[in-house]
Amino acid sequence: MLLNYWKIALRNLLRAKGFAFINIAGLAVGMAASALIYLWIQSEQTYDRFYTKTDRLFQVYNRDTFSGETKAWETTPRPLAPYLTAHYPDIEASARFRPTSFLLTADGRHLNASGAFADPAFLNLFDFPLMAGTVQSALREPTGIVLTESMAIRLFGRTEVTGQSVQLNHEDSFLVTGVLKDLPDNSRFSEVDYLLPYAYFIAKGWGSDEWSSNNDYSFVLLKPKASADAVNAKIKSVTARQLKGVLDDVSHREIFLHPASKWHLYARQENGQLVDGQIVTVRLFAVIAALILLVAAVNFVNLSTAGSEKRAKEIGVRKVAGARKSSLIFQFLCESVILAMLAGILALGFLMLSVPLFNDITGKQVSFAFDSAGFWLAAIAFVLFTGLLAGSYPALYLAGFQPIRIMKGSFRPAQAAFSPRKGLVVMQFTFAIILIIGTLVIKQQITYARERESGYNQHNLLFSYLNGALSSHSTALRQELLKSGAAVSVSQSMGPMTDINTRQWGLSWRGSTKADKDIEFDRFGTDAHFLQTTGTKLVAGREIDIYRYPADSNAVMLNETAVKAMRLEQPLGTTVRFLSQDWHVVGVVKDFIFSSPYEAINPVIVSGPNKSVELTWVSIRLNPTHSVARNLETAEAIFKKYEPGYPFEYAFADESYKAKFASEQRIGVLTGLFSGLTIFITCLGLFGLAAYTARQRTKEIGIRKVLGASVSSIIQLLSGGFLKLMLVAFLIGAPIGWYVLNQWLADYAYRITIGPGIFLLTLLAATVIVVITVSSQAIRAALVNPVKSLRSE
Repeated sequence: MLLNYWKIALRNLLRAKGFAFINIAGLAVGMAASALIYLWIQSEQTYDRFYTKTDRLFQVYNRDTFSGETKAWETTPRPLAPYLTAHYPDIEASARFRPTSFLLTADGRHLNASGAFADPAFLNLFDFPLMAGTVQSALREPTGIVLTESMAIRLFGRTEVTGQSVQLNHEDSFLVTGVLKDLPDNSRFSEVDYLLPYAYFIAKGWGSDEWSSNNDYSFVLLKPKASADAVNAKIKSVTARQLKGVLDDVSHREIFLHPASKWHLYARQENGQLVDGQIVTVRLFAVIAALILLVAAVNFVNLSTAGSEKRAKEIGVRKVAGARKSSLIFQFLCESVILAMLAGILALGFLMLSVPLFNDITGKQVSFAFDSAGFWLAAIAFVLFTGLLAGSYPALYLAGFQPIRIMKGSFRPAQAAFSPRKGLVVMQFTFAIILIIGTLVIKQQITYARERESGYNQHNLLFSYLNGALSSHSTALRQELLKSGAAVSVSQSMGPMTDINTRQWGLSWRGSTKADKDIEFDRFGTDAHFLQTTGTKLVAGREIDIYRYPADSNAVMLNETAVKAMRLEQPLGTTVRFLSQDWHVVGVVKDFIFSSPYEAINPVIVSGPNKSVELTWVSIRLNPTHSVARNLETAEAIFKKYEPGYPFEYAFADESYKAKFASEQRIGVLTGLFSGLTIFITCLGLFGLAAYTARQRTKEIGIRKVLGASVSSIIQLLSGGFLKLMLVAFLIGAPIGWYVLNQWLADYAYRITIGPGIFLLTLLAATVIVVITVSSQAIRAALVNPVKSLRSE
């Protein structure tokens, strides 16, 4: 019987090659796109979930209320992790983690690389596989270092390096005590190239033991039967108790545990709660994957039911011969699965070609485990599911034909104002319209933020860290850069303009209230020439210049937002007090974007250099009259003159600023890509339906032409029905798209308003797509000689 069904399916495929191709191509594209999205979703959902103790791993967060707004942050005091292990039996182990960067030197090679300081228990908590060394001892000695596999190869050219010496910043030497296998991309620690003992960090006198200093990440491992909720209740007030007498108000200060399974997907905070984040994008693309597969299935349904007349006699004969409805349903489902199998083979080819491009777009390394039995079982299940999804309605529809009407020749498909087929076409168009709206809104939001005034001149501005001896030669470095003509302005800074250097609260000034101490200020530090180097505009007063005004080491400039937040009518000369230090305001600068261009600008303090403001970066405005390559070559020679032991590394302001749009840009590209695929699949089905409609109305068209109908009226006749369906879909999809995209935009403080232009553009695009797709078949039918079409009667 199955062999018979196979033969019938092949005969029908060969008899209607065009419809078969459209069916198979549409299903293949839909299956390939859905599989790609599934791979991406799988990668996102496995982030930090592959550790053997994931269900017991947590990160400790801080939470407090500032100016009536509750906020959470992930950095914690240095003493917290050991304190939790010592005082709470439900906590099995804890580890501190602090990112860092050093120049590593070994075997004559010098590499600047990102690493971290970590407690010995860190490797046990996360059970990263060691190629050499032991988890218990690798970070036990203060002078031991653990390298990743790739870092060992970069430094030594091999991985058997246990006991070898590595020098940090041309100073302290470390012995390699372990080699880690390269960490997977879906780990939050994937960019760590080496681990150093946290004991070394303490021994160097770095950091602070104060409970008010939050600079470390704290991770804890609960005991197997411990309840996270119970532990949260017990540890909630730990930091508040320690900070009594240090901070004025600790009534809202608390700590809480955030589970490892939610680190990546639930990182956005709302009123102090980690509610969502990347999970929103995952859900969005899961819906898109389902919609694409559904659109492909709808194509199959429409084309199968549209060609029902051709199989009506076959079904009638089978029923008269005694075929049961269930056997006919089974036959048509088998044919659907066969088509899905052919589409699956084609989809696999599409996937193999598209995965490298998809990885470039997403920045991931997704792949198919062709050597895994689980992969092939999942693929077969996916094909069966697609075949059954696409074929279930046509099977029920075709098997329901009445043999008496078929044999009398009175069978005709129902011509209703609204039929299931038309409903499915509307569904397809609705999905496509929602995706078009989404693509347009995301693109406009990115453009809107990109064109936002940054408040400084990014062109020819670069930043470089002052490694080694460069800090002690900063004045000579600046003078030589200016003298050489490579730079027109140079300024030392606390950090690059494109990142928040530090954040502080607890400030007071004349007229301030107790509540004002909760105002958070972003902080930037400079020595002089800040305005000339960065291109920031001065609104009032003067800029900081310690060379002309030595007292400016205690001077600050405020941005416009800070002046408003502090309610200062005459900001110049105001004394600002932080802890035991007084700062005097010498200038006000125009607002500039420090962090995300999608967020509101925070109050900013630009301070002069002193013990609490270490200027470890240099900002350089390159000479625009020389080529960038020439300026960089000159600058590198000067940097090497004062510190030959470090490579000259730098970052351009415009490139760093552009990177802030990467996440939204990626979402926009993916949405546009899958929107295009949805439209393509819809157009395939529309093309097939238009061809069927034109063929079905051949004689009607012939008669109309004999009676004087023009070609344009024939085209309008055939296209009008599809345009009406598209308009209905637009009326359904537009409000849905508006609602969904408004929810997405709600996460951004600086965002566009979805105006009527987007909907008009969507309607125009959908109309053009329908007209172009249908018109080819309509024109072909309209140009047929009516003699030929009527002679066939």
